[in-house]
Amino acid sequence: MQFIRNPGVFNPHETARAESLAGMPLAAFGRRLAAYLIDIVLVFGTYKPAMDGLYYLLFKVLGMREELYRSAHVHAEFRFDLLTDVAWVLWLVLYFGLWVWRTNGQTLGKWLLRIRVVSLTHERITFWQSAERALGYGASALEAGFGFLQYFLYPNHRCLHDRIAETIVIAEPAKS
Repeated sequence: MQFIRNPGVFNPHETARAESLAGMPLAAFGRRLAAYLIDIVLVFGTYKPAMDGLYYLLFKVLGMREELYRSAHVHAEFRFDLLTDVAWVLWLVLYFGLWVWRTNGQTLGKWLLRIRVVSLTHERITFWQSAERALGYGASALEAGFGFLQYFLYPNHRCLHDRIAETIVIAEPAKS
C-alpha cells in the first residue's frame, strides 16, 4: 500500500485496503462466541495464579508490608487489592491486545476456531488497533452485552469493539 505524503490532500488509503478484503468470508457469531469463551477461560485461569505469584513475590520474598508508614499525621499503606484491580485491566489488554497484535489477529481461542481479526486500514493489525479492540470489549459488554449483539445489526457483522478499532473478523480458509 502506498501512502500519499502531500499535506492538505485527502488520502483514501483505507479504500484500497477495504477493497482488498472484498469477498473474504466473515466469521459466524457462534465461532466468535466460542473463541471468546475459550479466551475468557484462559484469562480467568491465568489471572489468579499470576496475582498469587505477585503477592508471594512482594510480601514473602521482598518482605513488603501493607502498612508502609505511620506517624501521628501521616498514614501510608500499600493496597494490594487496588493493584489487583489495575492488574486485571492490564491482564485483559495484554491478552486481547498484545497477543492479537503479535500474532496478527489471533488469540488462542481464535486460532483454535480458525478465525482472525483483520484491520480495515492496514495490512497487519497495528498495536493501537489491538489495544483499542481489547478495551472495546469492555464497551461491548456494557448494557447487558448489547455491543456484542450489534453483530446482527451492522453491515459486515461488526460488533462495537470491531467498529471502534476498524477491524473485521474473518473465517480462515481451509488449509489444503
